[in-house]
Amino acid sequence: MRTVQSRMMKVRLRTGGRVVIPAAFRNALGLKANEVLFAQIENGEIHLLTAAAAMRRTQAIVRRLVPKSVSLVDELIEERRREARRERRRG
Repeated sequence: MRTVQSRMMKVRLRTGGRVVIPAAFRNALGLKANEVLFAQIENGEIHLLTAAAAMRRTQAIVRRLVPKSVSLVDELIEERRREARRERRRG
């Protein structure tokens, strides 16, 4: 992502709820046509996040909620192994 000065630009809400993201913003974030963005309302504002930004936010939330001593990957693997053992017993 290229560094750009934070600025506000006026955009217009069009028919069907369409808003065009200014080219300067798209270019600064390296956005391409048909790229998926994530929208959220926060404190009365609409925020659009790139997939990478949404992933970073999600990871930060998980880091706050899961103790460092816990490996979610290890827990998932163990859960899948238990499920596979149950399936084998059933039939």
